[in-house]
Amino acid sequence: MSLISQNAVLKRRLEKTRADDDSDEVALDAEAGEKARSHNNEIKDRKRKKAKELKARQTQEAEEMKQLENSLFGAIYAPPEFGTEAGPVVPARGQDGPLFFMDRSAGGDDMPVYEEDLGSDDETVGKGRQPAWVDDEEDRTEVDIVKVARLRKLRKEADESVISGREYEARLRGQHAKLNPFTGWADMDRVAPLPDAESDEEEGGVDNALRNNDELVVKGTAKLLPGMLDFSRLVDANAQERSSGPINSVQFHRNGQLMLVAGLDKHLRFFQIDGKRNPKIQSIFIEDCPVYKASFLPDGSEVILSGRRKFFYSFDLVKAAVSKIGPLTGRDEKSLESFEISPDSKTIAFVGNEGYILLVSTKTKQLIGTLKMNGNVRSLAFADGGNQLISSGGDGHVYHWDLRTRKCMHKATDEGSLTGLSLCTSPDSSYFATGSSSGIVNVYKRDEFLGGKKKPLKTIENLTTDIGQMKFNHDAQILAISSGKERNGMRLVHVPSFTVYQNWPGPRFSLQYPRCLDFSPGSGFLSVGHAGGKVLLYKLHHYQNA
Repeated sequence: MSLISQNAVLKRRLEKTRADDDSDEVALDAEAGEKARSHNNEIKDRKRKKAKELKARQTQEAEEMKQLENSLFGAIYAPPEFGTEAGPVVPARGQDGPLFFMDRSAGGDDMPVYEEDLGSDDETVGKGRQPAWVDDEEDRTEVDIVKVARLRKLRKEADESVISGREYEARLRGQHAKLNPFTGWADMDRVAPLPDAESDEEEGGVDNALRNNDELVVKGTAKLLPGMLDFSRLVDANAQERSSGPINSVQFHRNGQLMLVAGLDKHLRFFQIDGKRNPKIQSIFIEDCPVYKASFLPDGSEVILSGRRKFFYSFDLVKAAVSKIGPLTGRDEKSLESFEISPDSKTIAFVGNEGYILLVSTKTKQLIGTLKMNGNVRSLAFADGGNQLISSGGDGHVYHWDLRTRKCMHKATDEGSLTGLSLCTSPDSSYFATGSSSGIVNVYKRDEFLGGKKKPLKTIENLTTDIGQMKFNHDAQILAISSGKERNGMRLVHVPSFTVYQNWPGPRFSLQYPRCLDFSPGSGFLSVGHAGGKVLLYKLHHYQNA
């Protein structure tokens, strides 16, 4: 082989080797580019997923806030819809239409009158059905409504026992109307008003209303009777989202539909109370403060939350903003867990150290004054619309303070009490009750107590452990007292007679260890929060409004 041919073979081999190297480099570059593109796509997908989650979270929060505002202020975001007027009813396919209809196209509603009908009695025209006969035996029949336990609820007075048969029938009808308020469609004598009726008299509406005495028997101002309480258990108020820790606060909003629930799981939850589903509206997590107490301002615009911290929180219901306030200037309290808010929504009174009471403005959230009592202060309650403050504590005395002058206007011993743990006043400030560490509850008439009478109206001894919380309902006919250290440690007291209801809570219902309670504004609902994380809800049938 010649030298030229050998060089040609070597040249071809070298070119082939270079081509193979170039193809390997191109393959490596393509693989690296593919990896880079997939990495970029993963980053873009992750960003799109995060943006979608953020948008969904913002939408959910907006819907929760809108639902909360609707519960507080009504459906202000629901514009009226037009074009939804009711039109003529068209039967669906496969269904028969109406058997007949009234043709009023002639422009008049007059029906033909025949001569033989003119001789009818005019007095019966326009009246409802007349009874076929009158049973005079009802006037002579007497019924003993005390002998049978289930008839005792028909009494109007505590000492009433025997009533006439006619009165017995009227009260039974009233009780039926009370328990079944939506049965007006079954009244055969009811006259439905025509659309073009000019007055109630023409259609017999006033006459029908005056012939029925149900409203006289069933009315919201009727006296609540002692002995047995008519109530029923409803779905738990926080059934849709129970707390993972003990419940420390439950309270109804002044509209009677919204309830706040707070506890040691650091959550503040809002529920819309309807007694059937009680849907959750919103939940707020407070990261650095297990909640020991939460309360609406009486005007309903704000919620104050506190715990064993030097600071407290404010949640604005209108702006949906949480604000952290404190520590208070010039004070070294390590805990602001106990407080009360004045009925006029102007002042928050915190329990301080060494007998000090700290007064904070709800508007500025700044300390505006202090009060000092002997011994440690343990409980507070406002009176006289927020102009006066009542306090008690370790020295066994009850102090009355005038907040306009910031001076103690009265001081007296709480009979039989060594340490006062709880206080409450009736809505009209005529009564106040004190609870002690021994389970004793004293009920006082406030005017008589300020006048020098130290003897309580009644001493209630049904509980034997610390009285944690007490509450009067809106008309001061019921006083609820509770102790969280005793199982089923809650009693309902009939205030006019100062007797405890025997059937509460009853053998079928367990309250466990109650820690907080509240009545709805109209006392139709009663809520009880216990250490197991549930909020029990009860319906008090004597009261018609929530």
